[in-house]
Amino acid sequence: MDLGLQNKVAVVTGASKGIGLATTRTLHDEGALVVAASRRSSPELDALAGERLVHVAVDLATPHGPDHAIAEAQRVFGGLDVLVNNAGGPPPGAVLPRFSFTGLTDADWFAMLDFNLMSTVRATRAAIPLLLGRGGGAIVNVSSTLAIAASGVNVDYGAAKAAVGNLTQALSEEFGPQGIRVNSVIPGPARTPWWTEDGGAADVFAAAAGTDRDTILDGKAAEMMQLTTGRLIEPQEVADAIVLLCSPRSASTTGSAVLVDAGQIKAV
Repeated sequence: MDLGLQNKVAVVTGASKGIGLATTRTLHDEGALVVAASRRSSPELDALAGERLVHVAVDLATPHGPDHAIAEAQRVFGGLDVLVNNAGGPPPGAVLPRFSFTGLTDADWFAMLDFNLMSTVRATRAAIPLLLGRGGGAIVNVSSTLAIAASGVNVDYGAAKAAVGNLTQALSEEFGPQGIRVNSVIPGPARTPWWTEDGGAADVFAAAAGTDRDTILDGKAAEMMQLTTGRLIEPQEVADAIVLLCSPRSASTTGSAVLVDAGQIKAV
C-alpha cells in the first residue's frame, strides 16, 4: 500500500534507537525526507544517512534543542510535513523503573517533564508555523500505557505521558480545522535499548524479582505486565502504527490515541 509519503519532510525525535530508529527507517523506506534528531547518532542511523536523511545532534531536553531540530528541516529540505515526537523515557542519568513516588525529588520531576513533555511542547511549537505554511500535515506523539493506566511504578513518567495525551487532543482541536492532524500512539512495553542495555529495565526488574535478565526479557516481563501476547513488543510494530498516522491515508484520524500494547490494557 502506498502511504503517500514520497518526498514529504519529516522530523523524528529520539531517532537513534528503539522505536525512533524503526520509525525513521520506515519513513525513509516510504520515500520521505527525514531529519533524525537525537543527542548522538548510532551505527544503524549512520547507515541510513544520505541525501534523503540527515542526523541533527541535539539535546531534546533543553529549551532550544527541539527548535534546532525543526529548523534543520527547513534549512535542509525547505519545510515540514510530519513531526514524530518520540523522544522520551528516562532522562539522561536516570534509570527506570523506579518503584515509589516517595523517592522522587523535584529535580527528578523536572528532568522527567522536560524530556517527556516539554520536548514535545517545544518541538510542536516550532513545527506548527512550518506545517501551516504547507497547508497542514501530521503530528504523532509517542506516549505510554502508563499514561492511561496509573501505576506506582514510574509515576513521574506516567504523569508526563498523561500530559502528552491531553496536549495531543488539545492541539487536534485547535489546529485540525487548519489541516494539522495530531494523534498519539500508546505503546506497551517494547523490546528497546531502554530494556536491553546493561543496567536497563531488564536488569532492574531482574534484581527486584530475584531472577536474571534473560528470564525477564524472554517472558517474565510479559507475565508480570499481563501482556496477552506473552512477549515484549517489537519496535517495528509501534513504528508501523506511527507511520500510518503520518500518512495522508489517515486523513480523517485526528485526536486519537492508538494502542500498540500487546493486550496490556484490559478495558472496554
